[in-house]
Amino acid sequence: MTKTRSFALLCGVGLFAFISYNLVRMPLLPLFANSLGARPEMIGFIVSASTLTGVFLKWPAGALSDIYDRRWLLLAGLLAFALPPFGYLFISDVGWLIVLRFLHGMATAVFAPIALAVVADLYRETRGVALGSYTAATQAGAMAGPLLGGWVIQVAGFSTAFVIAGAMGSTALLIFIILRLPPQIPHIASGIGPVAVMRDMARGARTVVGNFRVLATSATDGARQIANGALMAFLPIYVVGIGYDATHAGILFGLQSVTSFVSRPTMGWASDRIGRRPLILAGLMLCAAALAAVPFTTFFPGLVSLSAAFGFGEAIVNACSAALVADLSELKTLGSAMGMQGAITDIGHASGPILSGLLVGAFGFQAAFPMIAGLVLLAAFGFYLSVRDERTVDTAA
Repeated sequence: MTKTRSFALLCGVGLFAFISYNLVRMPLLPLFANSLGARPEMIGFIVSASTLTGVFLKWPAGALSDIYDRRWLLLAGLLAFALPPFGYLFISDVGWLIVLRFLHGMATAVFAPIALAVVADLYRETRGVALGSYTAATQAGAMAGPLLGGWVIQVAGFSTAFVIAGAMGSTALLIFIILRLPPQIPHIASGIGPVAVMRDMARGARTVVGNFRVLATSATDGARQIANGALMAFLPIYVVGIGYDATHAGILFGLQSVTSFVSRPTMGWASDRIGRRPLILAGLMLCAAALAAVPFTTFFPGLVSLSAAFGFGEAIVNACSAALVADLSELKTLGSAMGMQGAITDIGHASGPILSGLLVGAFGFQAAFPMIAGLVLLAAFGFYLSVRDERTVDTAA
C-alpha cells in the first residue's frame, strides 16, 4: 500500500472516529443527561469529563507509543470510539453516565496523540501540510457529528443516535484494520515488566519536559483553546444579550469551524515553506485581536468577520504548532511530545470556560474577553522568546 493511500485511509479513520465521538458529545449528551434528571452544574461536569480523561492520559498514551508498537495502541483507542456508544443504551443513572464518559474519553486520549505521531513520522519533510490535512479531516468529523446527532435525535430519539455513533466508531475501526500500517516501533523497552516500562516512560518524560521549546510551542495551542473555550461558553450569551437569537450564534460558530477546517491544510503547507514560528505568532495575535474585539461589536456582519478571523487564526496555530512540536522532538520521544501537547491543549480546553465564567461574572464581557486575549498574547510573547529558531532534532535514533 502506498504512503499516499495509507495517509488517505488514516484521514478516513479520523473522520469517522470524530463523527462518532462528537455525535455523542454535542448536542446529544447534554439532552440525554437532562432526561436522566441531571442538574445544570452536573451536566457541565458530564460534558467535560471526557476532556479530563485526556488531561491525565494523553501524555502516558503518547509515551507508551514510544516504547511499544503504535498500531496496538491505536487499535485500543479505536475500540474506545466503537464500543462505549452502545453502552449508553443501558444507562439510566447519572452516576453510571459519568463513569461511561470517563471511559469514552479514553478514545481521544489514546488515539489522538498517537495518530499525530504516526502522521509526523510518515511525513518528516512535509509535516505541516500532512498534519494540517489530517486535523482538517478530524475537524470535519467534529463538525458533522453534532449536525447528524441533532437530526437523528429529532427524528428517531436517543437510542438510534447512540447506535449510529457506535456504527461510525466501528467503521473507523474497520478502516484501520484495512489500512495495515507498517510496524511503528521507534524505541524498544529496556526490559520487561511494569518497572522497566515506567523507567522508560520517565526517561522520555524527562527528555520532553527538558525541551523547553516543545513546552513553549505546546502552550500556544493551550492558549488558543482557552480563547476558544471563552467563545464557546459565552459568545451565545453575548449575542442573545445584544438582541440576536440562538440561530445567529449558531451561524457564528459554524463560520468559525468552516474557516478553520478550510484553512488548516493550506496553513500547514505554508509552514513547510516559510517556517512555522512566524505563522504561529501571527495566528496567536489574530486570535487575540478577534476575541478582544467581540464585546465591542454589536453589528452582526462585524461579528461574522471576527468569527471568521478567529477560525483562521486557530487553524494556523493548531496546524503549525503540532508540526513544530514534531520538528523539535527526538524521534524516540515523538509520541511522548505529542501526548504532552495534547494534555496541555486539553488543560486549556477544560479551563477556558471556567476562567471566562469567573472573569465575565466579575468584570463583564468588555473586560473579560480582552483579559483572556491578553493571556493569548502572553503565550505568544513566551513563545517568541523561547523558540528563536526552528532547528529540528527529530533525526535522533
